[in-house]
Amino acid sequence: MKRYVFRRLLVAIPSLLIASLIVFSLPRLLPGDVVQLMLEEKAYGKDLEDLRAKLGLNRPMYIQYVEWLGQVARGDLGESLWTRRPVLEELTRRLPISLELGVLALAFAIVISVPIGVLAAIRQDTLADYAMRSLAILGLSVPGFWIATLCVLLPAIWWGWSPPIQFTAFTVNPWAHFAQFLLPAFILGIASAAAIMRLTRGTLLEVLRQDYVRTAWAKGLRERVVVLKHSLKNAMIPVITVLGIQVAQILGGTVIFESIFGLPGMGRFLFDAINQRDYPVIQGVNLLIVSVVVLMNLVVDAFYAFLDPRIRY
Repeated sequence: MKRYVFRRLLVAIPSLLIASLIVFSLPRLLPGDVVQLMLEEKAYGKDLEDLRAKLGLNRPMYIQYVEWLGQVARGDLGESLWTRRPVLEELTRRLPISLELGVLALAFAIVISVPIGVLAAIRQDTLADYAMRSLAILGLSVPGFWIATLCVLLPAIWWGWSPPIQFTAFTVNPWAHFAQFLLPAFILGIASAAAIMRLTRGTLLEVLRQDYVRTAWAKGLRERVVVLKHSLKNAMIPVITVLGIQVAQILGGTVIFESIFGLPGMGRFLFDAINQRDYPVIQGVNLLIVSVVVLMNLVVDAFYAFLDPRIRY
């Protein structure tokens, strides 16, 4: 097991290096020049070249990349071009909010999808199965940001009430802090829940047709024992693998949802940085997201090997 995890860790290192190159290059392909934006917003009294040299943007891109990579290796993600505050300090303050939103969304997705997927599989081709599959297709096809926008606007128009969009810290009011995450986390987890539900149903149906499951039925075991003890563990192996992909989708969704619901997390920080062409912030946030996704895939691979020992060999 340790040897398998170590090999997967070695594979992750080149992935992070390639991702760092993409993360560094793509922000500079965005239309617009951060130096021109800064000169318009703040009266520096200097020309473009002086400010570009002050910010270190006048050097070749490969030199900037090597220097930035060296800073990252030392745990330094640079400073914001606008505020001159360390990016790592801002991320340390905002990351718990995004993690709380992402963990709640993933929890909603798992709690909703797995029981419904199991029920749809053991009640195949019944009215309940058709209804659950239709809801799953609806959850995959309707954009989450559209649902979130409607949940903010329609109650305000019809009943004069809207979800709380002003952030409340945990130390100020723990219940209000937790309550403000429930609605965005639920909506953010809908698409993931729909995908996991369909996969759970399909894999469980395949497992239920295996010979060892037929043997369990023939021995007179109860349905709950056959499904939960003999079938569900093997059916969950592909589902666990897909969870790593869903983590990336949920982290990407936080950018929009934090802006809609007024949560000062990492996603909203990235959204503002893109508008301002703040390269160090964009690079730092994206690199952190990539690192979390790679780490989650390592965890998924390890758990996958735990569920199916054949993977280790």
